[in-house]
Amino acid sequence: MTSETDSANPPEALADQTPSATTSDVPAFGWSGYAERVNGRFAMIGFVSVLLVEALSHDTFLHWAGLVP
Repeated sequence: MTSETDSANPPEALADQTPSATTSDVPAFGWSGYAERVNGRFAMIGFVSVLLVEALSHDTFLHWAGLVP
């Protein structure tokens, strides 16, 4: 005898919901905690990259990219 929740989540579907290697969050699309954490990490990498460009070129990023004359 199975309950209604067991039939809604078959074992195959539950196997796809393995947590992340670094957190207990389940990777998902949309406004999830996991997506926001990944987005924040990419933003940090981008910010450090801009700082490195400015430090190595001795110029502002906007001028280096040609956005400001």
